[in-house]
Amino acid sequence: MPRSINLRLLGWAGAAALLAVPLLARAPWTPADYVFAAVLLGAAGGAIELGSRMSRDVSYRAGTLVAVAAAALLLWVNAAVGIFGSEDNDANVIFGVVLLVAVGGTLLARLRAAGVARAMRAAAVTQLMVGIAGWSAGWTSPGTAGLYEAMISTTVFGAMWLTAAALFDRAAGASAHSRTASPSI
Repeated sequence: MPRSINLRLLGWAGAAALLAVPLLARAPWTPADYVFAAVLLGAAGGAIELGSRMSRDVSYRAGTLVAVAAAALLLWVNAAVGIFGSEDNDANVIFGVVLLVAVGGTLLARLRAAGVARAMRAAAVTQLMVGIAGWSAGWTSPGTAGLYEAMISTTVFGAMWLTAAALFDRAAGASAHSRTASPSI
């Protein structure tokens, strides 16, 4: 058990260190920026804690880490600079649909690995659809910059969602295998 306590402490210390970076770098953050970052990091840490308690399987825990990182980064990037144009572009709110699919699907699956894998694949598909819709509707920056915004966001976040799905699939397979394995004689 001491190993997991050390990992937990390391994780929370890492979150606190991330929050201290802009302060030490004298970034032009407002108090609201720090509150947003603290809430986001706290929620991400809590989700990682929950995922680590749901299963001892390394693939499940890694899938949780990747999925939470994808969600947190999607929120962070969108709030900080925006994905479509700037953070002032109201069209960026559409990325909330991706998060609703990921979180809603995970909750509907009751955090079971196979269901969470499906939710992560659905989030990847939704990410792709949002990227295409945003570019097609002209919500992105004009010209090739808009195409670049849509392609990069779809590729990076889509890859993260699919990586999480693959890890949850592996965890589901390991769980199914352990339930069907016959006892040795």
